[in-house]
Amino acid sequence: MISSLRGKLIYSDPEYIVIECSGVGFKCFTTRNLAFNLPQIGSEIFVHTYLAVKEDALDLYAFSTAEELSAFRLITSVNGVGSKIGLALLSEFAPDRLFLIIASNDAKALTSASGVGIKLAQRIILELKDKIGSITTDNDTVVKAVGNATASTNASEAIAALVSLGFSQSEASLAVGRLDTTLSTDALIKAALKSLSRQV
Repeated sequence: MISSLRGKLIYSDPEYIVIECSGVGFKCFTTRNLAFNLPQIGSEIFVHTYLAVKEDALDLYAFSTAEELSAFRLITSVNGVGSKIGLALLSEFAPDRLFLIIASNDAKALTSASGVGIKLAQRIILELKDKIGSITTDNDTVVKAVGNATASTNASEAIAALVSLGFSQSEASLAVGRLDTTLSTDALIKAALKSLSRQV
């Protein structure tokens, strides 16, 4: 299996790049994030890769970090989620942001990715919510905070109130999860609003 490539970037567009290694050009599909942050054509590039073996094709996918690759593998493990959806989600969200959205049950946020409808978003959350707790990310404290929030009744009520005020599920879960979830619902709402207003 091809797990990484280091070579010369000889072609790029928003959907894929070509990396030349020892005279062989490897076509790699990419996220928009990687496509828009490439070095100049002719420069050396290193990418983490995933090889998808199909009946009629061998497709190579390139990622800028090992965390992004892990997130892609996790997302595409969900029934009905193919490589195209995996790339769309990682083009829309960084891995830690994606894990936060899943941990906080924010299916609506996932639908902002191309090709992801509400039913598919709900399935992704259902299948992955319990798995992301075992994944190490650059923002583990965020995922833990969301976990704390969803475990408390008062916190859940505070999150619901914040969502009704127009905040996203993930924003509300993160703001409440960073507080002492033994506080009353009203106290949690006030403290979370103060925190959220500082971020605006």
